[in-house]
Amino acid sequence: MIFITFKYRYRKQIIIGILLFLIISIIIFFLVNYSLNRKANNSNDDKEIVEEVTKKENKKSKIEEYKVDIKGEVINPGIYTLKIDSRVIDVINMAGGLSDKADTSVINLSKKISDEMVIIIYSKQEVRNFEETKEKEKIIQNKCIKANDNALKNDACISSDNSTVETNNKVSINTGTQDELMTLPGIGESKAKDIIKYRETNGKFNSIEDIKKVSGIGDSLFAKIKENITT
Repeated sequence: MIFITFKYRYRKQIIIGILLFLIISIIIFFLVNYSLNRKANNSNDDKEIVEEVTKKENKKSKIEEYKVDIKGEVINPGIYTLKIDSRVIDVINMAGGLSDKADTSVINLSKKISDEMVIIIYSKQEVRNFEETKEKEKIIQNKCIKANDNALKNDACISSDNSTVETNNKVSINTGTQDELMTLPGIGESKAKDIIKYRETNGKFNSIEDIKKVSGIGDSLFAKIKENITT
């Protein structure tokens, strides 16, 4: 009888206590699950990061070396495997060095190698042939250009429009490089860049006087360079 009275008296408190217990249990359950899921996600993220780093390292290790084919005047021509930061001279040394006939005057020995690169070391005779051929081309081209002033006009010959420097050593303001333009009196790096920028924006110069359209080139400077330039 006393128990029933007690139960009846504290029924509301008991129900509230049970509800609080259930709520707290549910919250703890969700917190524990959230914590476990978060750890699992972090573990997966860490795993993905490790896998990505491993892939990058494996990819890097695959390209740490290049294969290069060297031919011509070296002791042992062939295909060689070198580190990616190697240079042409390293390939030559690996191939046993140069032969007695080798001429490297047209080769950049300090150039960095690339994968599947082909290096040809020419002989002294081959280089002489190159120089002779180049000189012959200049002579023939010059004859062709000069013929345009005579009865035997040839409109198909290479003119100053696509020839940077003629044999009279005049610099073409239409095709001259920055270094070539800087050989002109009073033309420094800045003005050479301005000339190149102007012709890239506005098209070719029709006459040498058109160079005065470039900012900073007036009559006085034109007078200094007009004997040394051509279109």
